[in-house]
Amino acid sequence: MLNQSFDAKSFIKTLTNKPGVYLMLDMTNTVIYVGKAKNLKKRVASYFTQSQTISSKTKVLVAQIVQIEVIITHTENEALILENTLIKQHQPRYNILLRDDKTYPYILLSNHPFPRLSLHRGAKRDKNHYFGPYPHASSVQESLQLLQKLFLIRLCHDSYFRHRSRPCLQYQIQRCTAPCVGLIDAESYAEDVHHATLLLEGKSHAIIEKLVIKMREAAKQLKFEKAAKYRDQINQLRTLQEKQYVSTEGGNVDVIASVVQNNVGCVQVLTIRDGRQLGSRAFFPVHIEGVDEIALLNAFLPQYYLNSRRDFPDEIVINQTLKDENLLKTVISQQAGKNIHLHAKVRSARAKWLAMTVENAQASLLQKQPSHYRDRLTDLTNLLKLESLPRQMECFDISHTQGEATVASCVVFDSEGAMLSAYRRFNIANITPGDDYAAMRQAITRRYARQQKEGGQLPEILFIDGGKGQVKIAQEVLCELQLDDQIRIIGVAKGVERKLGLETLILAPFDGISAQTLHLRQNSPALHLIQQIRDEAHRFALTGHRGRREKQRKISMLEEIEGIGAKRRQQLISYFGGLQGVMRAGVEGLASVPGISRQLAQRIYNFFTHSS
Repeated sequence: MLNQSFDAKSFIKTLTNKPGVYLMLDMTNTVIYVGKAKNLKKRVASYFTQSQTISSKTKVLVAQIVQIEVIITHTENEALILENTLIKQHQPRYNILLRDDKTYPYILLSNHPFPRLSLHRGAKRDKNHYFGPYPHASSVQESLQLLQKLFLIRLCHDSYFRHRSRPCLQYQIQRCTAPCVGLIDAESYAEDVHHATLLLEGKSHAIIEKLVIKMREAAKQLKFEKAAKYRDQINQLRTLQEKQYVSTEGGNVDVIASVVQNNVGCVQVLTIRDGRQLGSRAFFPVHIEGVDEIALLNAFLPQYYLNSRRDFPDEIVINQTLKDENLLKTVISQQAGKNIHLHAKVRSARAKWLAMTVENAQASLLQKQPSHYRDRLTDLTNLLKLESLPRQMECFDISHTQGEATVASCVVFDSEGAMLSAYRRFNIANITPGDDYAAMRQAITRRYARQQKEGGQLPEILFIDGGKGQVKIAQEVLCELQLDDQIRIIGVAKGVERKLGLETLILAPFDGISAQTLHLRQNSPALHLIQQIRDEAHRFALTGHRGRREKQRKISMLEEIEGIGAKRRQQLISYFGGLQGVMRAGVEGLASVPGISRQLAQRIYNFFTHSS
């Protein structure tokens, strides 16, 4: 039986589809389970299905959940490593705990005239070379097989190597050059080892470029099976080359980000010790009406660090530049008894940590929203003088690029929040390109004519992203369909200079009430709800428009990204073996492509992340 005190349905709606780690807590605020997911929303939702396949242990676990915390990561590998750290830290009673405490595996290149490659755990010996660590043994095995296939380097034990009198099966299947019986000289073998070392160190651009050339040549010669083999090797090389983020450049750092949305603030603290992530925590300060991110962070830091016994870091990275930064640095350093660096302008690994902390803060804020949704809905009900909370609200928006690939969106909200399954998109056709009025007319007509025909649920409130012109179009359509006395229309016009919080609400005549124009205060809960619905309609329309535009242009969506042209698009597709490979790649993997800077790699990663 599900825990009735935890609103799983509302919580799952706020989750992201990105990879990460989730922590389940019971009524004593104790972590009872830690898990990792490639898709946080899908994985967490699976715990709350009514399927009979759920084990009795999982049912007992779910019944005790009072709260779930999530930490977003860049890749699933990173989530796996963080999950391991958190399990060791919290020892949750519903996790399987490994008592042998195995360390992360490495690839070992032995100190031998003809070195061997192998998986290694435990203490390191100075004369050997070690590459890693890797998140799990299977990734090491995959890497070893790939290296053996590409460079024919032996994997056999030294004792086996010494006693060979003829080549083994590995030579017969072209997985080794048989140095044990002298079929390759030491210099040639050393060259293969050098190439393998470059690959393991991430200096593999030349190798990948050669494979790309071979793949293209094979394709031109219509040797598609051979081309597919090279494509798979390129994908495997990319996987091998991508950094695992087990350890970084080191350091004891607290990364702190403040985010404020609709007068709700969150401060996220990411703790890093010895270069490894130990976890992330969200704080929700109260009484922040009218406070921005800078003021929130300025108030949080002294309360968090001063007069406390916490483990002070050597460095504090923040996402806002503070006026009293030097003062805070001095006072906190005095409290800690050591010099602590406090700054907002960072690069390299710290910039990655900061970006991830900001993203986690935004996600934490979204998870806080369900408790505010009903308050906002109540305020909207009072504003419109409704007899009860609206059961259904819908919002339309139009998206196009200079009239190209016009798409209209319709998002649906009920008394609990967004109804994703009820969302609809409309591909607009047979209108003058760029005519937003005609696009709006067509979308509303198609939506409610079908709802009438099929007996579908009609909304009580219809929001239109636009001004008086769009509202008039909606009125005409509803009048033609004889729905003007059933659906209330509200236009949401952009404010002065299109600033958030300065929107104008245009209420069409309804049920004997004359048309009116409203300007709500910026901290109005009703306005926050309208902004949320309007922004969701805009997002849904924009993603639909991008998809349709890509199909119409018949080019890769990569070329929608600033800095990506036909040449770089082809290079990325070749490097990753297809668009899906590019979409799955992390920032580090993208930046490893020749000609792709880290800044451009981040832009590519952000594009596919925000479009998913």
